[in-house]
Amino acid sequence: MVKHYAAAGTEFRLLVPSLEIRPGAKLAFVGESGSGKSTLLELLSMILRPSNCDTFMFQPLPGGQSHDIGAAWKSANSDALTDLRSRHIGYVLQNGGLLPYLTVRENIELSRRLLALPLEDCAGRWAEKLGIGQQLDKLPATLSVGQRQRAAIARALVHEPSVVIADEPTAAIDPLNAERIMKLLTALADEAGVALIVATHAHDLVRRLELELITHHIDATDESSMTVTVSQAA
Repeated sequence: MVKHYAAAGTEFRLLVPSLEIRPGAKLAFVGESGSGKSTLLELLSMILRPSNCDTFMFQPLPGGQSHDIGAAWKSANSDALTDLRSRHIGYVLQNGGLLPYLTVRENIELSRRLLALPLEDCAGRWAEKLGIGQQLDKLPATLSVGQRQRAAIARALVHEPSVVIADEPTAAIDPLNAERIMKLLTALADEAGVALIVATHAHDLVRRLELELITHHIDATDESSMTVTVSQAA
């Protein structure tokens, strides 16, 4: 899979020759800004369309139907991609991405509401697990950065996805709370049996949590051209 950008005299190319994400895997893409971390996550979450893709198969449930994402991209079948993404992928943005006009409870429930899934007390259960049970009826602006990230993690997990993708989820949090939140995220992913893919700068934290590394090699032939090749650590 290849994603190529060219603008204003600069070029960037992300190459993903091969990548296998197994159920329950915990992967981390560690790299500096501009190394293609967010681009890779957006490709894997089917938000971003690649410039070229030979094969991309997605089997959200073990033993279940396998979906040809490459074919959907080629046929511009955005409805199928949207449906797969909304049902089977949970996404945690750098800044949490909570809707400011909804309460924490409403934000957490949102993905289940959009999928017409029963609510019961799903927001309360996940909020308690993440230590924000007292914040459910507040708006995001009244929460700390760490509390907002916990709410975003709850929202990403509440609809029981197969894959959770987190784009630098602790970038704006102090190191102590960053470690606490990453430990919670990995523990909850284990509990739910989902695959977890995280982009981060925190190499030491990834090592302590024993996440599997997605490595990359940067080839910068000059200041205007850079190619990043992604691979799975042996």
